[in-house]
Amino acid sequence: MGVDLGVLLNSTPQRLKDFRGKVLAIDAYNVLYQFLSIIRQPDGTPLMDRQGRVTSHLSGLMNRTSRVLQQGTLPIFVFDGAPHPLKLGVLRVRAGIRARAEVEWQEAREAGDLERARRKAQQAVRLTDPMLESAHELLGLMGVPIVQAPSDGEAQASHMVQKGDAWATGSQDYDALLFGSSRLVKNLALSGRRKLPRRNEYVTVQIELIHLAENLESLGLSREQLVDMALLIGTDFNEGIRGIGPKKALKLIREHGDLETALAAANLDMENFEEVRRIFLEPDVTDDYELAWEEPDGDGILEFLCQGFDFSAERVRTAVRRLEEGVASRGQSRLDHWG
Repeated sequence: MGVDLGVLLNSTPQRLKDFRGKVLAIDAYNVLYQFLSIIRQPDGTPLMDRQGRVTSHLSGLMNRTSRVLQQGTLPIFVFDGAPHPLKLGVLRVRAGIRARAEVEWQEAREAGDLERARRKAQQAVRLTDPMLESAHELLGLMGVPIVQAPSDGEAQASHMVQKGDAWATGSQDYDALLFGSSRLVKNLALSGRRKLPRRNEYVTVQIELIHLAENLESLGLSREQLVDMALLIGTDFNEGIRGIGPKKALKLIREHGDLETALAAANLDMENFEEVRRIFLEPDVTDDYELAWEEPDGDGILEFLCQGFDFSAERVRTAVRRLEEGVASRGQSRLDHWG
């Protein structure tokens, strides 16, 4: 889930067409979890084929990625590698939350409480190895490059932005900013009309663009200080300090300059903070990747989705047409360059 910095950061609304000619390094796990969470039946049941295999992630990947490519934007999907040992505790907690949510989902379905059932189903989302394998295969057929990160996908995506191989990181988490991505695109897979939980109201979710440099200037912080602030709040790699949220953490770092001085002034202690700081400032990343956007294999996509997972041929052909329009668009314009 990453660190919660949203209350402090400024963003600007965007449309897909605003990223025409730009390369987006997308945190694949983050986006796939979104598809699995959102694309469900009213009672929370995910989309499945006749064999009972979940297909929500494939439906989202096909539809959203084809629209992104249709607009002339070039996505790269960056997949997580092995988690850092300090993240294992968070992963165990999340596994426990998912297990409890799954039981509560079934109870709510049996009680006919569809609102609660859908909410609990979203909390019970699991991304399995077969799902990842099918996502890899579909992206390959769509002609979209895949990068395997040695560890955290957001760290790798941010590294690619810093190198100039991508224009922005695409993720729902703010961690990309801590990892040094100069730009973060949020809601890339979520934009559209969404129902508010527990309320019979809908909101329009817009794509957002966040600039790291502009926000650091606005907050009066360096990136290193932003990382120290995040450590006080709590990240995927440390618990943070109880009772310290974003605004209090900002106040402490502004007053004291760095984490060590802030902890000493408040007579507080934090384990492993130097290692967690290094995770963000010196992440485990690789330059061993190749970026090439190939023409989509329309027949292969049809066979894979329709014969393999019972997708509607008409819907798949529509997505393939979008992909082909994206290829034509790339042939008519050059990619933007950025520093």
